Order: sequence, then structure tokens, then C-alpha cells
Amino acid sequence: MRRARLAGAGALAALGVWAGWIEPRRLAVRTLTLELPQWPARLDGLRVGVLSDLHAGVPHMGLDRVARAVDALNDQAPDVHLLLGDHLDASQRWRRPVKPEAVAAQLARLRAPLGTISVIGNHDWRNSGDRMWRALAAEGVTVLEDRAVRRDGPRGPLWFAGLGDRRHRRPSVTRALNAVPPDAPLLLLTHDPDAFPEVPRRVALTLAGHTHGGQVAIPLVRRPLLPSNYGERYARGHIVEHGRHLFVSTGLGTSGLPIRLLAPPEVVVLTLAQE
Repeated sequence: MRRARLAGAGALAALGVWAGWIEPRRLAVRTLTLELPQWPARLDGLRVGVLSDLHAGVPHMGLDRVARAVDALNDQAPDVHLLLGDHLDASQRWRRPVKPEAVAAQLARLRAPLGTISVIGNHDWRNSGDRMWRALAAEGVTVLEDRAVRRDGPRGPLWFAGLGDRRHRRPSVTRALNAVPPDAPLLLLTHDPDAFPEVPRRVALTLAGHTHGGQVAIPLVRRPLLPSNYGERYARGHIVEHGRHLFVSTGLGTSGLPIRLLAPPEVVVLTLAQE
């Protein structure tokens, strides 16, 4: 009995070290190919770099770790970089203050032919109002809130739309897509995947973060940790509903407790292909 208790205590200690120290300090570079029904042949093979939920300043996510994620994405040489919000943290008691301008300076090192485009998350607003937005814009990063921009590359035009944060703003999908021609290839950025049911089919792919994959990605255990009104429905990865496509990144930093289990920090490169 004593040996069983010691073995159990040892296993719990090992699990604690893994979830509290080892996994949060990892960096997974995920590369996926998504086949999309609304994707034109001329853009087949476009590569999209995705970075979400830095929560800069929390344990395991200092500016050196931000720089590591930027370098990892640059090494993949995507055609465009998309940032999905919560660049800062506003909840962890153990976080160290990090200036939005310092985070923006690291993110500005991202290099891609079609540039870097971002939305703003709930923690960004709670941390410093619109300061993160202004810092990114000052560094040349395009910040979208309920609007869209066109990018012209060697394969022709491509549109990107972005939504405002659902907790601190009043996002409107209709307003965000208003300037986009009906048949134009279109990617939509939103910090919170709960916006997905409102997204029309003409959007080829919606990209979101916010959930961290639950941080502890054990079914049933994960569910109460997910900041979503839809439970496990939009927890992580590639989701298809009624012919519409969503990708949810588990992100990089942590919120609440500085732990991760079976949801390692990630940057993602998506290759978009015609279905």
C-alpha cells in the first residue's frame, strides 16, 4: 500500500512538472493542408502563418519566447502572417509587465510577401485598452476590426476580413464583409471562435484562437476550462460545419493557471488547397 501511494505521488509530481514547466515551454510548429470548397485554383498552395494568444508576460512567455515563435514562423516562409489576438495578458497574477510596444516590435519582425494582419483580443483590451492596436499599427502591422483589406500578390487579389472582440466590442460580420466582392477569395480572422455560426459560406476559411485548446486537453476535464459558449465544439483544430471551414489554434501562452497538458504551444502554417 505504501509503495502504491509513493508511486501515485511520484506520478502526480511528474505530471505536475510536465504540465507546469516542460509542456508550456515547448514550441510545436504544425504544418497542415486544408482543402476548401470556396478556394480558387489560382491560389492553390497559398501558405498562411498563424500565431495566436501570446499572453506575453505570463510565465514561460517572455519576450525571448515571443522572438522564438516569430523566428519559427519566419523559417517556414509563408505567404502571409495572421495574428489572432491576445498578444498581452490581463489575468495571471504571476505575469510580469510587458509593454505593448515591445511585443509589437517583435511581431513586426515577421516577414511575408503579403504582410502581417492582426485582430485584437479580449486580454489586449483589458490590459491596456487600444494601446496594443496602436503599437502594432505603428510597426506596420495591419489591424482589422469589422473591416476587410485586399492584398495583391503574384497569383492575383485575396481579401482578409477581421472582427472586433466579442467581449469588449460589438463585432459585425456584415460590416466586416461589406467591402468584399461577393465572389472574391476571402479569409476571416476572429479572436473568438464563437463568431463562427454567424459566418456565411462565401468565407473560404475562418481562423480563431482564444480557447488555448482548453490548455488541459483531456475530454470532460477540458470542457469547463474552455472559454466558449459551445463547449468542445470549437476547442481546437480544423472544424467543418455545413460546408463552412474553421481553424482554431491552441495558441502559445496561458491564461488562468500557467499550465498546459496535451495542448502544447504552437505556431501553425496552413497550406490552402482547392477541394
